[in-house]
Amino acid sequence: MHYFKTLALSLCATLAFATDVPDPRELSGGSTTVFKTGINAYSLPAANISFEERLKFSSGNSFFRNPWVTAPASTASRDGLGPLFNTNGCQNCHIKDGRGHPPEADTTNNVSLLVRISIPTSTGTTTEEPNYGGQLQDFAIPGAEPEGQIKITYQPVSFTFGDGSVIELRQPTLEITDLKYGPLHPTTLLSARIAPPMIGLGLLESISAKDILKHADAKDKNQDGISGKPNYVLDVQTNKKVLGRFGWKAGQPTILQQSAAAFNGDIGITSTLFPKDDCTNAQTACLKAVDGGTPELETNILDLVNFYSHHLAVPARRDITNPITLRGEQLFRDAKCNACHVETFTTAKHNDFPALSQQTIHPYTDLLLHDMGKGLADNRPDGDANGQEWRTPPLWGIGYTQEVNGHTFFLHDGRARNLTEAILWHGGEAQDAQHAFINMPTADREALIKFLESL
Repeated sequence: MHYFKTLALSLCATLAFATDVPDPRELSGGSTTVFKTGINAYSLPAANISFEERLKFSSGNSFFRNPWVTAPASTASRDGLGPLFNTNGCQNCHIKDGRGHPPEADTTNNVSLLVRISIPTSTGTTTEEPNYGGQLQDFAIPGAEPEGQIKITYQPVSFTFGDGSVIELRQPTLEITDLKYGPLHPTTLLSARIAPPMIGLGLLESISAKDILKHADAKDKNQDGISGKPNYVLDVQTNKKVLGRFGWKAGQPTILQQSAAAFNGDIGITSTLFPKDDCTNAQTACLKAVDGGTPELETNILDLVNFYSHHLAVPARRDITNPITLRGEQLFRDAKCNACHVETFTTAKHNDFPALSQQTIHPYTDLLLHDMGKGLADNRPDGDANGQEWRTPPLWGIGYTQEVNGHTFFLHDGRARNLTEAILWHGGEAQDAQHAFINMPTADREALIKFLESL
């Protein structure tokens, strides 16, 4: 009797082990992939980091999640907010480490959407707006005035599929109101941008530049209609131009610099990388405001946030055996969506963050710039990106957006209210893929969307 009981337990253990082995197609982030669903699906550490590293991840999370306060304060490690700012905490924009959203109709301030501002130069580049700097800040500490308020209105745009069915898109119009520091320069360029998800950033940084540039074809020499253009941007630590990877136009080269720039522009916190507050000469109260130290963001805290941002895991792909999902995956490839949304990379060896090393990942991005047409243009150059070019955003984890963030607003300004609308806004180099989608039967369009929702 004891023998059979032992055998049964052994078989159960064997079967349990067998069913616990993930299908490689589920591992969007390689060994870092996590299998959590629900509202915290974007907030977990990479599955393969040690216990000690999880403690470091948690410490970084506390500085990413909790609010910063005005100086001076008893919480000296968290003071220095402002004088001008967009929000008082990273996670207010990257909601649950996920995606931001455009302003609701009844809100007076924007939190998870910001507006880049600049004026064009004679050399085809841009420089900061003289009264307001490079980013509009719609909050201020006591004694200073917010720069202005962001107002977005929408006009309906009717769109007809090949089968005759009709959908209504919405075209945003951006306006800055309640300007407190004089009028904007008459040639000011504006670009609204929602906060992107934080998952998998360390893996994207771990892809070698050489592997990314294999997909670049800026002059479309192979004449497939797809360019793929790198954006070379300034690394402020080395003072050299390197490949940009992060941000809607690949305007930042590293997670560290992206994080420090966001602390500076979004929260008004200075660091060793960005030691000055974003105050212009017209903003005297901003220039005279009390600071929280020099710099306000201590280096060890920036390092903790950097570690946290590197190791936010990508959730597993789902429904990998569903026939409709598989049909949608094939349609995605047939439409050549994967010409820009590149499915697979293998990360390089990463000495600082070994958990991210040599992982086979499925981010669905080439991290390159592509002309997306006039419909999505902000007409604002950003480094080597022109006014119609955007970096291919990663698609991994996109199917979790509703359950994590409670909405499905996509694209750089959140104008698309679902994945179908996001595809229909694709133009420029993506025009052929968009046309393929438009002319699919309804069942095929639904299958392609179901595939995207599986990621």
